Amino acid sequence: MSSTKSKGCVKYRTWNKWQLFQATDFQSLMYPSFIFSSIFGLFPYKINGTTFEISKLRYIVSTVILVILCIYEFAVLYEIDIAGTIRFKNTPKTLERNCFYILGNFIAVVTYISCRSRMHLLQTIMNVSSKLSPNSYRKLSRLIHAKDTFGFIYLLINSIFYYITLDFDTWHKAFVPYLNFLVFHMDMLYMNCVCILKACFKRIDDNLINLRELVVNDEPHLLRRIYHENKNPFLLMELKTLKKQHLEISDTVQMLNNIFSLQLLATIVMTFAELTFQLYFYILYLKIGMITINISGQIYEIYIIITMIYYSIKIILLVWACDTGKDQAMKIGTTVHDLLNNTSDEQIMDELQLFSLQILHRENAFSAKGLIMDATLLTAIVGNITTYLLILIQFLIASRSCSEKKASNVTLTN
Repeated sequence: MSSTKSKGCVKYRTWNKWQLFQATDFQSLMYPSFIFSSIFGLFPYKINGTTFEISKLRYIVSTVILVILCIYEFAVLYEIDIAGTIRFKNTPKTLERNCFYILGNFIAVVTYISCRSRMHLLQTIMNVSSKLSPNSYRKLSRLIHAKDTFGFIYLLINSIFYYITLDFDTWHKAFVPYLNFLVFHMDMLYMNCVCILKACFKRIDDNLINLRELVVNDEPHLLRRIYHENKNPFLLMELKTLKKQHLEISDTVQMLNNIFSLQLLATIVMTFAELTFQLYFYILYLKIGMITINISGQIYEIYIIITMIYYSIKIILLVWACDTGKDQAMKIGTTVHDLLNNTSDEQIMDELQLFSLQILHRENAFSAKGLIMDATLLTAIVGNITTYLLILIQFLIASRSCSEKKASNVTLTN
């Protein structure tokens, strides 16, 4: 009885002290993500103290939502591709809608299937990140809370706009925004996990740097006492602890890659597809004034530009987090070699060599089925976005010059 009450009190104190941009632990850091995910049936868990458990009620709600979503997708694809009851103004718009529905529903199915494994991942990340300082959580919360909150607000405004302006039935107005929310929050959950693991790698690197300073800067009599009399038990114990923590974090990175690989691939394909199609629709609108949805021209132009900015920022943030996380993990190897070059104790050297071998065998790259999420992919993404913008600028210049020539020809004729 008392133990149950104490657990409840712990849980209450943990969640009650949550503040925006002022996280102090894993739960307060992930609080916005968990709340938003719960609203859309993407968080079928409950937290007892520091333990994740499956909530039967939330799991049933998630199952019902997925079944309805799958039925809706099959129905809408049938209406678009077979029955023809849903018609768009051109073939590219039909292809874009097919791509959106298929990839969005694929992500929804993968999210549901990986529900239990994702719960174990969150539990593992909570455990390995428990050693982070409150200041580290506070720094993380500035990014994580900002992107989760502002992203949710943007999608909420986008959903209201979608519901008011588009001439579709209620089913379409409900499920299209839901797919947007689902894809966004699963992508942000992945990015949150990557940022937390990066902070864990940074903590190990900082501790190794502190050990290096201890070895280099200690006074001679203290070094003799540590090395020769006590055989440096403190450094050995710290190195073994850090090596064990590094192994746990590396295993967590591998678990993260396995669980989110299919979702990441679908997100990357969807992002490039949406950017390509939206740019095409924008050029089509500028060239012949064709609008693929029933809204005014100026609103349509703003809508397309904001959509392209949204997809661009989201994929850039994802790849940036993965690339910086990989770099942070690689810094540990450099620090270990520096420490190895600054020590002469055989036991410490042996432990550092084992640590170095462990780092070499664990690449700690964030990937999706072999596709490394690093600077190379980020460069390709930025390059493609830049190419899209250059094409758009060239087209605008060409269109303006053509308009000026026509205007001058009309003037000369008159």
